[in-house]
Amino acid sequence: MSTKKAFRFAYSISLAALLAGVAACGGATDTATEGTDPAAESTDSGSEISGDIQVDGSSTVFPISEAMAEEFMVENPDTRVTVGVSGSGGGFEKFCNGETDISNASRPIAEDEIAACEEAGIEFIELPIAFDGITVVVNNDNDWAQCLTPDELSTMWAPASEGEVTNWNQVKSDYPDQPLGLYGPGTDSGTFDYFTDAINGEEGASRGDYTASEDDNVVVQGVESDTGGLGYFGYAYYEENQGALKALEIENADGTCVAPSREVIADGSYNPLSRPLFFYVKVASYEEKPQVAAFVDFLIDPANADYVAETGYVGLPDDITELVAARLENRTTGSIYGGGSSVGVELSDQL
Repeated sequence: MSTKKAFRFAYSISLAALLAGVAACGGATDTATEGTDPAAESTDSGSEISGDIQVDGSSTVFPISEAMAEEFMVENPDTRVTVGVSGSGGGFEKFCNGETDISNASRPIAEDEIAACEEAGIEFIELPIAFDGITVVVNNDNDWAQCLTPDELSTMWAPASEGEVTNWNQVKSDYPDQPLGLYGPGTDSGTFDYFTDAINGEEGASRGDYTASEDDNVVVQGVESDTGGLGYFGYAYYEENQGALKALEIENADGTCVAPSREVIADGSYNPLSRPLFFYVKVASYEEKPQVAAFVDFLIDPANADYVAETGYVGLPDDITELVAARLENRTTGSIYGGGSSVGVELSDQL
């Protein structure tokens, strides 16, 4: 195995370009040997695996996919893993249209997306891969905000606040007379869906007059350049940019102000903004394409868990990892959430 390394937070149309020289000799292989299990075949010899793997979806999960894909292609140079960043919603649209093998998501698949996949005859296996904590950030010059309650966040972000709440002292009377600049993910983002569900009580319920982008780096740059700016995104993007931004504490269900960290994301005390991250695997791709089976096995292999930590997210504990592996081995299809919300729901209980 090659030396594990830090990933780059740069979007690319295809990760294959990173290894173009070696990947050029690999062609797409869409058939598995009849009568054999492709997952077992894929582990016989990494050098024999070849073909294309199509991945798309969440910008939050992108760093994990990027890091895993780079290492997988080093070990299997005749493969080409293409990772797109369409957001969780955009990724599911492509997935249910049959355009991709794997869909990244920072929220569970929704009821209408499940229906779209069913209509297209696409069965999928839902695989939790890591935990994340949505991190609320402000400009480094912000010396007044330290801890926000979910209600105060809702005051900023609720649909009724559009055009009305435009200043920090409208959020809290002792905050300064400072314009409030809001930055966040676009509506195709799973982070947007989870945040609005957790803070405003309904998925997708948000004011529309904020600077929106599917590229979390745009949110980083917006808050960094705006003294009164506030934004939110996955913890990994804060960890990568923490010198340029200040993370706020969030009051949890116990009334305690908690700053985001890997420890509090892992133990669940960073609520309501802790959440699981997912890979959705097309069953037909896993069973018929050895390269996809090999890559999915690589994703959930405990030996590769360090790549999750290196990207700034929190790996799953051993007991949950075993349950996830069992879902794949048993070809357990569908979502453990049934198209519903994951806010306030313990992943271990669902598995």
